[in-house]
Amino acid sequence: MLISIKNENVSAAVETLGAELVSFASQDGFEHIWQGDTKYWGGHAPVLFPIVGALRSNRTKINGLWYEMGRHGFARRREFTVVEQREDAVVLELCADEETKKVYPFDFRFTVSYILTGSSVTTEFKVENTGSEPLPYSVGGHPGFNLPIEKDEVFEDYDIVFEKPETQKCPAIHPTECLIDYDKTIFEMKNEDVIPLEHSLFYNDALVFSDLESTTITLKSRKSGRGVMMEFSGFPLFGIWSAANDGPYVALEPWTGCATAFNESDEFVEKRGMRTLNAGEAEKFAFTVFSI
Repeated sequence: MLISIKNENVSAAVETLGAELVSFASQDGFEHIWQGDTKYWGGHAPVLFPIVGALRSNRTKINGLWYEMGRHGFARRREFTVVEQREDAVVLELCADEETKKVYPFDFRFTVSYILTGSSVTTEFKVENTGSEPLPYSVGGHPGFNLPIEKDEVFEDYDIVFEKPETQKCPAIHPTECLIDYDKTIFEMKNEDVIPLEHSLFYNDALVFSDLESTTITLKSRKSGRGVMMEFSGFPLFGIWSAANDGPYVALEPWTGCATAFNESDEFVEKRGMRTLNAGEAEKFAFTVFSI
């Protein structure tokens, strides 16, 4: 089911399947969210929970038992319940059930909220431990943004601009196993704050950044200045991605965790960036996208 929200500046639409943002349009009607052309990538802005990225052989060990879970978790393929709706906001919820416990043996309540403010949309994730045992999890966003915006522009007219100069080494991602190899670097920044866009940046999968100095990243045209800005404070990891097929979009992805690394075990609680909530605890993470 599609839920539409709007204010005086922007509009948005959310699909209850996966609680996925499928539209974020500016005042002039430009659609920022990638519309899921399967020639390139069929997604829009999938919600990643309770893992980000891939597990080794799609398996992990929890409390001594093996469980199977696909890349980016199961939330993006589950139907959420709308628990609150206003003209400019919607709140959706997914709770543990018999099916989720087959792959993730925990009691939880996972809430995804979308709120429009001015020319922005905020995505808020809330994870609650509704059980009696500790709840390990990761969560993240994966919104793809259409490029170019103006008709006389091309993909290469755009830059990724960091709030502050960054020194980073982006690790390699294995092309078939989708695991992260921190012993190999595919992209490097040396006290730089701008990455000029080109499709070849993504021929080896996503660029993965850790512990950035910046809390905002802007994807904008050097010609028109138009694009989107994302504020993501609180997320320790960040991915920038487009499929390796020259698609006309880029995904900006704030994460709390990431794919299993080659030098990690398969123990779920030992995954890089794993969060843990004790019984009765809850935690929130949010990021905001501004139309500019």
